[in-house]
Amino acid sequence: MKYTFWNNKGGTGKTSLCFQTIAEYAISNPTQKILCVDLCPQANLTELMLGGLLNNGSSRLTELWDEPIRRSIGGYFQVRLSTPYNIPAININNYIAKVNDYNINIPENLDIIAGDRIIELQANSISALSITQIPGVDTYVKVVSWLRDLFDSIESENEYDVIFIDTNPSFAIYTQIAITATERLIVPVMADDSSRRALSNVFSLIYGINLPSSIYNDYAYNTKITSGGLELPKIHLVVKNRLTQYMGPASAYYSVLTSIDEDIQNIIDHYPEIFTFDSLADGISNVRDFQTTGVVSFAKAVPFTKLSVGRHNIFGTETQVRQDYLNNCIIAMESITEKL
Repeated sequence: MKYTFWNNKGGTGKTSLCFQTIAEYAISNPTQKILCVDLCPQANLTELMLGGLLNNGSSRLTELWDEPIRRSIGGYFQVRLSTPYNIPAININNYIAKVNDYNINIPENLDIIAGDRIIELQANSISALSITQIPGVDTYVKVVSWLRDLFDSIESENEYDVIFIDTNPSFAIYTQIAITATERLIVPVMADDSSRRALSNVFSLIYGINLPSSIYNDYAYNTKITSGGLELPKIHLVVKNRLTQYMGPASAYYSVLTSIDEDIQNIIDHYPEIFTFDSLADGISNVRDFQTTGVVSFAKAVPFTKLSVGRHNIFGTETQVRQDYLNNCIIAMESITEKL
């Protein structure tokens, strides 16, 4: 199964949610082989996985970029730029790193294809290749299938049970490559109107729902994908992220969250085929703000279930992790991983 985390908005806590979800899923499923692909040019998820702020995550990421064969998603795209429409001989091991080799807090069953800043530089070239006119060749479908091609190259004995993909908030060509390679979407939102609008954009950009004019239909992602014989992913989970104790029934935040529920239910009623669930209870997870516990966890690149209670020194400042707060974080992540 392949999951992609995406919403058309930054600041929803997507990368921190990705880190905890993937790490906790790997911990709770030790017999499964799991791959994480970082398709965001900031590569923040990779830095976290490789050690975070306190354990040289950034320098370890740079080491992957500096290898003779650039061990990252950018290294793979670099190869595909010269063979965009024909699948070359691919050795996925050229681009994979075992996370535990860099960060002992992550279990051995998790591999990563690192994020890479150069995919932002590659984006213009990739976009140009996707609109090139070649008789008898659907160049767009060929290009947005690059990650699918990489997954298809995995030999059966090395096959992954679950693949997770992190993305950039934009709907750039590399985001479209990620979404084309996935089966299920996990969409994080927050209790604000911009998240509500971004969720509406997810429905429009991927599924062509509520487009402002029919003129967009011929150029829409869903039209190009389905006409190319590929299937669209389904929305599997909407995560209401960074909720606080102040979001009670009388708050303005609660009003926005209720509106988001109503928007989702309306789409379920009219387009049930784009979801893996038919009730909001099955398709929505509520995640409280991680607060100080999250700061410590991400600084040390330690998943919540491996984080110790008590004092932690973060950049010279003594920080306390309380047992009740940590329990809340673990329960929140279980509400997600149990639905995967």
